[in-house]
Amino acid sequence: MSTGNKKKVITNFIWRFLERIGAQGVSFVVSIVLGRILDRDVYGTVALVTVITAILQVLVDSGLGNALIQKKDADHLDFSSVFYFNICACAILYMGMFFAAPFIAAFYRENELTALVRVLSITIIISGVKNVQQAYVSRKMIFKKFFFSTIGGTFVSAVAGIWMALRGYGVWALVAQIVINPAVDTIILWITVDFRPRAEFSFKRLKGLFSYGWKLLASAMLNTGFENIRGLVIGKINKVQLADFNRGQQFPTFIINNINTSISSVLLPTMSEEQDDITRIKAMTRRAIKTSTYFMAPAMLGLAACSDIFIKLLLTEKWLPAVPFLIIFCIVDVFYPIATANLNAMMAIGRSDLFLKLEIIKKTSNLLILLITVRHGVMAITYGMIVAEFIGQVVNAWPNKKLIGYSYCEQMLDILPTLMLSAVMAAVVYCIRFLNINLLAMLLIQIVAGVVFYILGSVIFRFETFSYVLGIIKDWKKQ
Repeated sequence: MSTGNKKKVITNFIWRFLERIGAQGVSFVVSIVLGRILDRDVYGTVALVTVITAILQVLVDSGLGNALIQKKDADHLDFSSVFYFNICACAILYMGMFFAAPFIAAFYRENELTALVRVLSITIIISGVKNVQQAYVSRKMIFKKFFFSTIGGTFVSAVAGIWMALRGYGVWALVAQIVINPAVDTIILWITVDFRPRAEFSFKRLKGLFSYGWKLLASAMLNTGFENIRGLVIGKINKVQLADFNRGQQFPTFIINNINTSISSVLLPTMSEEQDDITRIKAMTRRAIKTSTYFMAPAMLGLAACSDIFIKLLLTEKWLPAVPFLIIFCIVDVFYPIATANLNAMMAIGRSDLFLKLEIIKKTSNLLILLITVRHGVMAITYGMIVAEFIGQVVNAWPNKKLIGYSYCEQMLDILPTLMLSAVMAAVVYCIRFLNINLLAMLLIQIVAGVVFYILGSVIFRFETFSYVLGIIKDWKKQ
């Protein structure tokens, strides 16, 4: 990679990382405040709706947006065609949700869900506008735009959500936060990004993009649909346990969005530029896996080691039932970088056909696991996720042994030192709980001890990824 391209990638990664950590940081604080104010039952009610809207959201967020990023010669006609198609498709989806709302409420025996479904489904229409803007920003590698739009949306929605919660609006405080966030985000992008749809449309261009994007869309539908089927099943069994399940998922997701999403969002357009150089694709995939895991593994295992103290301090004891879910999600998400980096490599070289086939294989096995575990309760369903994740990462990595010469065994060997050091660090963090001190002091000592131990271990054992990260920081300071 040339020096200019390397600086461009590093700069965009840093802006994307700052955007993620800023937005997620504000959301993290807001979730703590709202979690202390609102009852678990309120979160369970909203979770039932967001599980449904998340599935429809995929129809907008996946497929054509990635096709615009991947296409070498995408021009304004391509973007305009996708924009108008998205608006029409989202309007149809929203009308479907509007009329389906009473039936959804009847299924869960929650009359309040009718209004909630209709209001929360507005986010589908908002995404129809935002999706093409996001693709344009990613295509042009101007991630600085994401920073200001996301921070703006997160801050405004945070203020609105907390104010409404304090005023006693209950579940509608969460609904307002969920709807206002993407709305403000989209408005700021519309003002700051120079893309505007023109009065032009091409079915031929749309068909060409769809030939690539439909496979990614179908894959994402399978993935998101299945992930949310778990939520639908758990919600039917016990709405409050669904709230605990989602709360346990929230904190690992916070870390994923700050680290892995930042790397992946920059990686796909960068790989797409190098899609004809398989050697470069392999090198970039290896770097993404090693770097993501270097940050992800200690964060996940460290969080698992102090999960009960963390939950008790931040959310009070009423949320302690979420701790087992939090630990399981931490274990599952340690290996998340392997899945995403391998899939990004396949997308970059245009093999979206494999993307879909892999999703079918994974979701078939996952469905069997769900059918086996559902009769044993919510915790059994959650434990089944660990087995499903292992199968998924093997399946995702398998084609790349042939496509780019990077096998699953080779990938695991690359991250094994990081996993071992992270596991020892987590054990040290866990042992600190036996000190006879107050919870806040204990958590602070755990965090500091974990970070210091991990960095010292990286220096002593001369981790290559540690040196690489230091090099990136030095290069960025020189700019």
